[in-house]
Amino acid sequence: MKAYHTLLKHILENGERRQDRTNTGTISEFGYQFRVDLREGFPLLTTKKIHFKSVVHELLWFITGDTNIRPLVLNGVRIWNDWPYDKYKKSAAFQGETMEEFIEKIKADEAFAQKYGDLGPVYGKQWRNFNGVDQLSVLIEGLKKDPFSRRHILSAWNPAELTNMALPPCHLLMQFYVSADKKYLSCQLYQRSADVFLGVPFNIASYALLTHMIAQVCGYEAKDFVHTLGDVHIYLDHLEQVQIQLARTPKPLPTLKLNPEIKHITDFRYEDIELLNYDPDPLIKGKVSV
Repeated sequence: MKAYHTLLKHILENGERRQDRTNTGTISEFGYQFRVDLREGFPLLTTKKIHFKSVVHELLWFITGDTNIRPLVLNGVRIWNDWPYDKYKKSAAFQGETMEEFIEKIKADEAFAQKYGDLGPVYGKQWRNFNGVDQLSVLIEGLKKDPFSRRHILSAWNPAELTNMALPPCHLLMQFYVSADKKYLSCQLYQRSADVFLGVPFNIASYALLTHMIAQVCGYEAKDFVHTLGDVHIYLDHLEQVQIQLARTPKPLPTLKLNPEIKHITDFRYEDIELLNYDPDPLIKGKVSV
């Protein structure tokens, strides 16, 4: 995806070196936007392999409103493991378990998972219960009944609950837009903090997928995904990996196929979402800064 490579180059050429919360250090730029036409293919990076299974399971988990990592780890998804494990290591119950041993306890012991696997009121909780409001249901109803409203908003940023979250939401606000002919649905995502090497490719895929799913259940076709980024950064320990990726040439994008029988957002299951013709370059590993 050329737009992503352009973003990487922009940060390297225009960013400034900054310290950050994780003490890793970044090259950072403030304010960036790009647009992807979803009709031209599904925007999953081809210059390194992205674990699409994790994208799907995390999004379905958000949609349920769950905030405990147990459903994710039972499906082999590891992206949220660092935060509960870090918190567990600081607790009196910690007995020197490795990350792998901690995750095995999460899988095997539901009571242990309930106590140590919850992330607090993060994304899905806010989507489905923002101070008592089921935002996702309200959004979908509004898109069907009042398509030209300028109030089709989904927010994960709840100031009253930020301190109870394992990590305040990075991708925090979406707005949806229906075309004048009522044929197409577009989405703009605002992301306050953007880890460009590890996080952003995953975020693009996740919210492009959500746009396709909402479009289907509302009777539209997905059109544009607009990604607006606040603090957009490359961690200093990802610079070598970024150069490897920039040396690769983007390939044709894959195709997303959804089960056309699904008419309600909560009815989607993993098997209803299929990715076709994905031929990425090999995975490039990078450390998560927590």
